[in-house]
Amino acid sequence: MLRYRRGELLYQNPLKSQEDTAEFVMEGNGIVEFPEGKMRLKTLMREDITDDSQQKTNIVFWCNQEFPSDIVIEFNYLPVYEPGLCILFFSAKGRNGEDLFAPGLKKRTGDYSQYYDGDINCFHLSYFRRKYDTERHFHVCNLRKSHGGHIVCQAPNPIPETGSCMKPYHITLVKCENEVAFYIDELPIFCWQDDGETFGGLLGGGKIGFRQMSPGIFEYSDLEVHRASICKEYLNTPCTVKY
Repeated sequence: MLRYRRGELLYQNPLKSQEDTAEFVMEGNGIVEFPEGKMRLKTLMREDITDDSQQKTNIVFWCNQEFPSDIVIEFNYLPVYEPGLCILFFSAKGRNGEDLFAPGLKKRTGDYSQYYDGDINCFHLSYFRRKYDTERHFHVCNLRKSHGGHIVCQAPNPIPETGSCMKPYHITLVKCENEVAFYIDELPIFCWQDDGETFGGLLGGGKIGFRQMSPGIFEYSDLEVHRASICKEYLNTPCTVKY
């Protein structure tokens, strides 16, 4: 993470017990378990769900904590069962700046359209995409920006199929000024600059959440959020991936 500096620790959560997630908010029919001291998320499948209504089985698990605009988000992540898809939502707020859980916003139940075409703004980082055949044979990460779900950046994804995942991967997401950068096990995946015009105005602070598509099962642990800043030597240089 040469370009960025971790600052003050804003939030820390081991995600190892129900007590750790007591203030989290589930949207959709999700199940939260803690085998071996790690948060495991999966969906409660229903017999009446068909391929056409599959979005109704997906979930989002929100950390009910408001974060500033410039942050480093880090956690450990292990795919357990696929097919499925994982997204990290961040900078999530109402489109008029409301708190994500303001009573005036429409109820959300896990259906993806409510998050890209509803009444909230946020970034969507998909870092494990194995739901559809087109995703399973060619692994990529997508960064989307809402409202509108615009794909603003795409990059190769080094995480293999679940059968080849021997240990958790360390996920690092940096949002700093007008930049978004993503790392897996400290490997730079992408670095993107938002011009604040092409895909709407710059997004600021907000909440973060873990989204999953069924029937995937995934584990998370050791969530930390720090303040972020750009190192002085890179202030006037373009946002590029540096190994």
